[in-house]
Amino acid sequence: MLAAPIPDNDKERLAALRALLILDTPPEERFDKIVQFAASEFDMPIALLSLIDENRQWFKANVGLDACETARDISFCGHAILQPDIFVIPDARADERFADNPIVTGEPYVIFYAGAPLKLASGFAVGTLCLIDHKPRQLDATEMAILTTLRDLLLEEMEAKHA
Repeated sequence: MLAAPIPDNDKERLAALRALLILDTPPEERFDKIVQFAASEFDMPIALLSLIDENRQWFKANVGLDACETARDISFCGHAILQPDIFVIPDARADERFADNPIVTGEPYVIFYAGAPLKLASGFAVGTLCLIDHKPRQLDATEMAILTTLRDLLLEEMEAKHA
């Protein structure tokens, strides 16, 4: 398993995340609705609004997963925030970075992952809108566009809440 690298500017990224005043806050209907729509639209058993803190990924909105957070070092989202665009793993079992990851080999059995980085206007990616399935999948161009739009809606909500 390859843990996501920590970027050189992680201290500044974490400051931008904390400035949103969103970590460890109660569920909010507007975030929940977008994540629920994503799960339904893509027919995914799991969809998350995941925020990447120093040592964990915390789920602001969550469909299909009992946990409210997981360790950053095993997270797919920790990798996704380092990407310029949507990060897709069609079959994690066939990807040497993730094949022996405990969330692939055990609950919740992440096989397919697509994470759209939540990049603030400041340029810092603080989390992802992610889709997870227990079987291999792909996203076509239309689905990538829909995921991008949903990600943008979440970003607007996060930044409006902060303003």
